[in-house]
Amino acid sequence: MTAVRAVYPGTFDPVTNGHIDLMRRGTAIFSELIVAVADSPRKAPMFSLEDRVRFIVEATTDLPNIVVKPFRTLLVDFARDVGAKAIIKGLRAVSDFDYELQMSLINRRLAPDVETVFMMPSEEFSFVSSSMIKEIASLSGGVGTMVPKNVEEAMKIRFRANPG
Repeated sequence: MTAVRAVYPGTFDPVTNGHIDLMRRGTAIFSELIVAVADSPRKAPMFSLEDRVRFIVEATTDLPNIVVKPFRTLLVDFARDVGAKAIIKGLRAVSDFDYELQMSLINRRLAPDVETVFMMPSEEFSFVSSSMIKEIASLSGGVGTMVPKNVEEAMKIRFRANPG
């Protein structure tokens, strides 16, 4: 079997159990999965780039063929730099597909040698989004079933220090 490296990009602010589900399933398909954590300063992330990388590293210690790296470049440039042949994109709903289809077509134009693979999360995570998680946590709601334990604890601390 040929070794194929894939990149799973995102801001992961914060990483959710839906993201972890796709990472776990991606590592079963590809010989190596590089989780590419986007800096995304325009999105004004709640957590620093370093924290977002650390959360994923801590939540995926049982996956031997996963590497977590920050990136600040075009995704296709990052994919080529790390020798990836595929980009994994998660789709929860039709609305995700519209945006991700446009992105995959642009990426194909920029890097025809890198394929985009669409994956759906497991049904139990199909409704989970980072923005919803932040909203729930900001209003003191429980997010423990939707995010890794380390993220849940960090969010409790963050919102205790900065309520509302």
